[in-house]
Amino acid sequence: MGHVRGTTDDLIRLSKRSPSSTIVIKLGTSSIVHEETHQPLLSILSSVVETVVNLRSHGHKVVLVSSGAIGVGLRTMDIPQRPKSLSKKQALSAVGQGRLIALWDNLFGQFDQRIAQILLTRGDISDRTRYLNAVNTLKELLSMGVVPIVNENDTISVSEIKFGDNDTLSAITSCMIHADYLFLLTDVDGLYTANPRKDPAARKIDVVTSVADIRAQVSTSTLGSNLGTGGMETKLIAAEIATGAGVTTIITSSKVPSTIADIIDYYTTLRLSSRPSSGTSSPVPKLQTIDLEHVNSSLNLKRPPHTVFKPSPVPVRDLKAWTSHTLYPAGGVIIDCGAHAVLSRRESGGRLLPVGVLGVRGSFASGQAVRILIRCLPEGTVANISERRSRSTGPDKAGHVDSEVPLSRRSSSSSLVGDLESDTQTIMDDDMHVTRCSEESDSWEVKEVGRGLANYNSFQISRVKGLNSSRIPQLLGYADTEYVVENITIRIPVS
Repeated sequence: MGHVRGTTDDLIRLSKRSPSSTIVIKLGTSSIVHEETHQPLLSILSSVVETVVNLRSHGHKVVLVSSGAIGVGLRTMDIPQRPKSLSKKQALSAVGQGRLIALWDNLFGQFDQRIAQILLTRGDISDRTRYLNAVNTLKELLSMGVVPIVNENDTISVSEIKFGDNDTLSAITSCMIHADYLFLLTDVDGLYTANPRKDPAARKIDVVTSVADIRAQVSTSTLGSNLGTGGMETKLIAAEIATGAGVTTIITSSKVPSTIADIIDYYTTLRLSSRPSSGTSSPVPKLQTIDLEHVNSSLNLKRPPHTVFKPSPVPVRDLKAWTSHTLYPAGGVIIDCGAHAVLSRRESGGRLLPVGVLGVRGSFASGQAVRILIRCLPEGTVANISERRSRSTGPDKAGHVDSEVPLSRRSSSSSLVGDLESDTQTIMDDDMHVTRCSEESDSWEVKEVGRGLANYNSFQISRVKGLNSSRIPQLLGYADTEYVVENITIRIPVS
C-alpha cells in the first residue's frame, strides 16, 4: 500500500485533471416518466443532461442507456395503464421512441451537444460481425464527441419488455466499449439489505467485491421488487456482467445526477493517494487493488451516497464476455469434475477436450453457444457416486447420444437451421438413433457452470465424448481442432 502524497485539496484538484474515463449511464423508466401520469420528469432529465455535458467538458466520454419509450408512448396515446398485450407494448414503443429521442435531442441541444440514437436487440449482438460493427460505431461516435443514446429496440425485441429496465443492455454496452464506469441510476441511493421504504432496519451496502457473496445478504423481497429497490435483481446481474469485464459498477440515485461527477472524483482521489511514493510518474493503481476504507480513513473524504461493485482483478477478454453474456445457448455439454476443475483455472485457456465430456443436451451446430453443465445429485438423494462416475467416463457407442430430446435437424433459432443442416448433412437418418445412456440416471441433475462456443455439432461431440482427441479424425472423418468447445467462461468454479 502506498502512502498519501500531498494534501487532500491537492489530490482533489489533481483528480479533476486526471485522464479521461469512459462512462456508461443507465437511466430507468421510473427516472424518465412519472409512474402514474407518464409525464416526462423534466427536472431529472435536465439534471442528467447537465451532468453529461459537465463530464464531457472534463474530457470524459459518455454513453447514455435510456429506457422509457413505452412510458412516453402511453402519454402520447393518452392510455392510462400499461397494456398486457405484447403487440400493444411494441406499438407504444414505436410511438414513444421517436418522442423520447426528440426530447433528449432538445435538452442536449440547449448545450450544443450532439447525440446519436442506437437501437439494439439481442439478435444484433448475438452475431459476432454485427456485434463488432456496433462496437466500432459506438467508438467512432465517442471519438467524434457525440453522446450515443442506446435503447433496446422494443418494437421488434421481446427481451427488454420481458426482463425490464435495460440493466443487462447497459452492462453489455459497457463491456463493448471497455468502459471504466457503469452507473445504474435508480430511485434509491444504493443497494440495501431490504426494502428501505418498508424495513427501517434495512442497511445500505457500500462496497461489493463479489456479487455471488452479496446475494446472501440481500433479502428475497428486495430482489423481487420492482421500481426503486428497484429491479435490484437485474441490477445485480448487470453488475456481475460488467465487473467481470473489469468495469467499476455503481448504483446511485437518479434524483441527484450530479453525484456521478462527485463519485468519479472521489475514486480518482483515492487512487491518486494510493500511488507509490516514487513520484507522479508512477502508474495510478487500479480500483480493484485498493483497500477503499483504509485509504479514505487517512484522507477523511466525504463519501457520496452510492454502492460500488469493484471490478474483477482478472477481467475476461472481449470474446469470452461476448460468448458468456450475449449469445443464447442452443444446447449443453456435460463435463466431468476433472474438466470443471481445469476450466476453472485461468491458465486452461477455456478449451475443452473430448475426454472431459460426459454427454450432450439438446441439438446445436458448430459455432453456436452452449451451456457448460456438471452433474449433481438433488438434495436428500443418496447414491454411489464413485460407481456412477466409473460407468460414465468410459466410451459410449458412437451412435448413442446423451440427450433427453432426440436430435433433429432443427435449432433453437430459425436463423440457425441452415447452419445446423450443413453441419449434419453427412449424417444419415439411420445414424440418428437416440438412447438414454446409463449415466443419465433419474437421480442425477445438471447445473450450468459456464458457457462456451462449440467447435463441433451436438451429434459429433456425442460420438467423441470421453475419448482422446486423437480419435476425432477416425470417428468424424476430419478434425478441425482437438478441442470440442472453446472460449469457455466458467462462472461457478469448483467449490
